Amino acid sequence: MESVARSNYVKQSPRKMRVVVDAVRGQKVGIALNYLHFSPQKASYVIEKTLRSAVANFMQKSDDSKVDPESLKIKEISVNGGPVMKRFRAASMGRASRLRKPTCHLNIVVTDE
Repeated sequence: MESVARSNYVKQSPRKMRVVVDAVRGQKVGIALNYLHFSPQKASYVIEKTLRSAVANFMQKSDDSKVDPESLKIKEISVNGGPVMKRFRAASMGRASRLRKPTCHLNIVVTDE
């Protein structure tokens, strides 16, 4: 059985998010949560929160209440680019410099197999 959790419009670039996602891809949930909880990156907080949501969705969906959350495995985890907010900031000599504020979407699939 599988369960899915999504976080949309996370205010961080997909490239920075993928660095942390690659470290936990394919691991058991207990090991991944331990890594994410003590990781200093900003992305690890959002990924940990979404992973906990996926586990909670799995527990809610399963009929067997004796399923151990630590035995679950991350089947699929992906980061896709979201919309980019474009802003302008004052620069020297009356010019304007462009600011790009990227967002991303995070998808996590958890399975018990």
